[in-house]
Amino acid sequence: MTVQRTSFGAAAGGHDVGLYACENRNGLSMELISLGATVKSVVVPDRDGEFSDVTLGFPTLDGYLQRHPYFGSTVGRFANRIAGARFEIEGTVYRLAANDGPNHLHGGEVGFDRVPWEAEPFENPGESGVRFRYLSRDLDERYPGNLQVEAVYALNDDDELRMSYAATTDAPTPVNLTNHTYWNLAGGGTILEHEVAIEADRYLPVDDQGIPTGEIAPVVGTPLDFTEAKPLGRDLDAVPGLGYDHSFVLRHRSTMAPAARLVHPQSGRVMEIVTSQPGLQLYSGNKLSGFEPHGGFGRFAGVCLETQHFPDSPNQPEFPTTTLAPGEQYAQMTVHRFSVEN
Repeated sequence: MTVQRTSFGAAAGGHDVGLYACENRNGLSMELISLGATVKSVVVPDRDGEFSDVTLGFPTLDGYLQRHPYFGSTVGRFANRIAGARFEIEGTVYRLAANDGPNHLHGGEVGFDRVPWEAEPFENPGESGVRFRYLSRDLDERYPGNLQVEAVYALNDDDELRMSYAATTDAPTPVNLTNHTYWNLAGGGTILEHEVAIEADRYLPVDDQGIPTGEIAPVVGTPLDFTEAKPLGRDLDAVPGLGYDHSFVLRHRSTMAPAARLVHPQSGRVMEIVTSQPGLQLYSGNKLSGFEPHGGFGRFAGVCLETQHFPDSPNQPEFPTTTLAPGEQYAQMTVHRFSVEN
């Protein structure tokens, strides 16, 4: 498998944004761009062998240079929300940019989704992809410590998209990395008829700003029960707010364990997710509107299944820690496995 690089255009400061294309022996293909270490497209077949892009994205760089809802982006230093845009480490209070009302979201005003990453294509037997690297300097977006980050995206001949993340720091800092691809296995329309199953018996209730209350609650008897596959649209009207934007506590039985399964029954396309992460954020594209590529993306045009640690972990001592210390290594992996069913 080979990686083809072309120029996708110039970003701020004249940075040449690379576009990297991979295709496996079965015809599945993936495109990545170096701005934001972004997944631009994933093209997979349906049960009749017809190929479609099953992600949301822009055809040109201009779309990614504007403010957009994190289409395909690598998100950090801390994915999801931090309440009050503040946290404390070892007695020092750090005040972050408040870019989601009074709260901090997805790394701030200039998070990892907005910056150019160094890109190193690689080719192995049966696999190819890109190794992205970025140095987040001390006090970038007011986070402490110099954080060296690596994100590796690879497509293999087993029809898997593998995403792995690593990071080291020279000062204690919170780290929570994810990818924010919006999936639509139909290749268009809405995701309301997609069927979702999530390997979680519990979820994190949130307040009206999307901040966890600290409770870990059972999903049974709620619209958040995806222990058995069901259409995304079935219980949507019963969800408080605009739709799903909730974090699930995964049932982990091993280092890598199943997290979710997404199916579009009409096309037969299936995506299974396996991860080392403890949580999964389900976002049903509630606020999508006004984005015009490929005929326009409206509300519920895509669904995000973001593997990650829990929101607001720096302020929730009962949640698994997200503080990375010098001498430690942050390491997480998520695999998206594509197939079809009749």
